[in-house]
Amino acid sequence: MPTVVRDASSCRALENSSACPQLGKGAGSSHDRAMALNLDATPLASFFERRAAHLLTVFATLPPSAQQWLDTLLPRARGALASDGRVAAWQRALAALPNLTVETQELAATLRAAGPCDAITRGLLHDALAALGPWRKGPFELFGVHIDAEWRSDWKWARVAPHLTALAGRRVLDVGCGNGYYLWRLAEAGASLVLGLDPALASYSQFAAISVYLRAPQVYMLPLASADLDARLAVFDTVFSMGVLYHRRDAHAHLMQLRHALRDGGELLLETLVIADDGDEVLIPATRYAAMRNVWAIPAPRTVMRWLQAAGFSAVRMVDITATSVAEQRSSAWMPHHSLAAFVDAQDQTLTIEGYPAPLRAVFVARAQ
Repeated sequence: MPTVVRDASSCRALENSSACPQLGKGAGSSHDRAMALNLDATPLASFFERRAAHLLTVFATLPPSAQQWLDTLLPRARGALASDGRVAAWQRALAALPNLTVETQELAATLRAAGPCDAITRGLLHDALAALGPWRKGPFELFGVHIDAEWRSDWKWARVAPHLTALAGRRVLDVGCGNGYYLWRLAEAGASLVLGLDPALASYSQFAAISVYLRAPQVYMLPLASADLDARLAVFDTVFSMGVLYHRRDAHAHLMQLRHALRDGGELLLETLVIADDGDEVLIPATRYAAMRNVWAIPAPRTVMRWLQAAGFSAVRMVDITATSVAEQRSSAWMPHHSLAAFVDAQDQTLTIEGYPAPLRAVFVARAQ
């Protein structure tokens, strides 16, 4: 069943904030003031600082190693906010988000927030959200503005969710979380803490925008990469890595990072490109794969299982294997650039434009031993 929340408060991204736009400076708590947070800087920086302060209070209840990890990484994440030349445009879009009252929200296939919104304000909301594009993950619907993203992320969630250990009360990490679509689905499933990592500031800006209107206080995101998981955290009950493994030059190092983030007995959900082979083959693209430059290796399912076992996982099983279709990944008004249809052979959609097998994605579940 979807989670439905009825709440008349209008400021969703920054709890206790009395400012509009919602991403601006708020009154803050005594903890926030003690942190000497720079909430006058920019909408994105204000959002980051507020959520970082709340995340610090959550991590204060975890083992010291986890607290030290977060203390080390927050300055790095803060510095990342200024590392992209497009940030100024995203800041303007975030500042333009209208102040709206959320009366109902639904964390289901389409993540939805609804409430009073006239046509003019809806147009302003549409333009501000569109300026944060392209939107890769979704769908979302905010006050009648439907964000039809490139990926039907709800389809992947439907394939993954039935195979997960019940998430109620679990601490969950999503590595390579994109704009956070799955973070809210994890919250809907009952996770007590959901932390997403993704280095793309475009994705982080979209997450900040959606967070203005969707309320899930246990959901956090940091603009960081999987390489920032080098510390032996061992605090998460469940770790997600979807669509990341083949982008890593060192697949074993990535799997070890995921293992170190899990407590003993914790669960890994790994989704990755594979090739249809019953042996231990690995496809190494010569230059590009489906027009992507950074695809380093696409293993056979048996190879993935062997890699997981070598990284310290047991009870490894493949629970789904699905060919990516042009209905699941496609261009849209919210992602108007080339998508999968342009990257597969026009005469034979079982092949990429480079002549490799077309995208086939498998889902694996494993236990940290």
